[in-house]
Amino acid sequence: MDKLIINGQKKLNGDVYISGAKNAALPILIASLLSKEELKLKNVPNLFDIKTTEKLLFAMGVEISKIDSLMKLSARDIKDFHAPYDLVKTMRASILVLGPLLARFGSARVSLPGGCAIGSRPVDIHIKGLEAMGASIKIENGDIVASTNGLPGGKLVGAEISMSQVTVTGTENLMMAACLAKGKTILENSAKEPEVIDLGNCLIKMGAIIKGLGTDIITIEGVEELNGAEHSIIFDRIEAGTYMVAVAMTGGELNCIGVEPDKMISIINKLRETGVEVIESDNIVTVKSNGTLKSVSIETAPFPGFPTDMQAQFMALNTIAEGVSEIKETIFENRFMHVQELIRMGADIEINQNTAVVRGGKMLEGASVMATDLRASASLILAALSAKGTTVIDRIYHLDRGYENLEKKFNQIGAQIERVN
Repeated sequence: MDKLIINGQKKLNGDVYISGAKNAALPILIASLLSKEELKLKNVPNLFDIKTTEKLLFAMGVEISKIDSLMKLSARDIKDFHAPYDLVKTMRASILVLGPLLARFGSARVSLPGGCAIGSRPVDIHIKGLEAMGASIKIENGDIVASTNGLPGGKLVGAEISMSQVTVTGTENLMMAACLAKGKTILENSAKEPEVIDLGNCLIKMGAIIKGLGTDIITIEGVEELNGAEHSIIFDRIEAGTYMVAVAMTGGELNCIGVEPDKMISIINKLRETGVEVIESDNIVTVKSNGTLKSVSIETAPFPGFPTDMQAQFMALNTIAEGVSEIKETIFENRFMHVQELIRMGADIEINQNTAVVRGGKMLEGASVMATDLRASASLILAALSAKGTTVIDRIYHLDRGYENLEKKFNQIGAQIERVN
């Protein structure tokens, strides 16, 4: 199992090119199931979750070719409507095949998914929404078994669906299913994340009729079939935010290239509160820091609020920033697992239910720590970059799920990170 060895207190300077967004690429890859024509995707990141999705789609019969960040997918001849546990156990986004399979083929069997252990993330909203569209669904031997048998023409029927809570994957699954349903579907309490909008824009290029992207209410008029299309995946705002926090903590000047600042306003505003300088341009965000920081309190919330995927990184920042801060996690109930590892490095953090109180101004020291999930891994790297001495981070396979060439990119801007087996 790989580990990272990080020698801290190196200033970061230079340019870092931000990869395509994992959370946009995954549903868009799965959207290829909706058409028998080729979907051509650009800016696809090279990540473990992407490879898992490729294996899943290939097992179903999708033809896939890939050159660097360009991927072509053709779902002309789908032979299997089953997403087995051995392929979905590491990735919760695999639930997204449920809607497209039902919409196009009228049948699906999807194992209840796994992934990072950061909360229950139930799939009941997906199931209730598809049932509202006429699907027959049951849980059988750990699988979600779904069918449209008995519906006119075996097709899902448009419906008005009010989701009980804002859910990104729930919005995406139901939106994809609605594209091929008969009639109009209205999704209320929809997620507004840029990744949801990116999926919607790709579906529109494929011939879907969708209105209201980026608002609470998304309306989809079902069509008979979708065509092929060409689409470029948006940048990864969480990757960009991670590098921005890193330079804030170590000091230096960093240009994050290939970003759209308007999609990460909450992150930029919180960074400015810490005292660092953030300069926005068309596709570049520049962060300048002397390493002196003021702590900031945050509360996670659905977009356009502060993203839960940046909570752990800002907690690392707050451990060395001057002052006391509160971090309230409202999205996932188990997303403070990095706290004990940060404490091993000298952080002063106290947890009370879903709120962490961080007493900053500490000099972190290198230690042996263990990554527990994807974003927790990122927070430990940021802590290690600013810490005195050497840090060894174990179980870094989580990182490869969501960060492309992380140690290479960091080393190019002045960090000293080595991956060892």
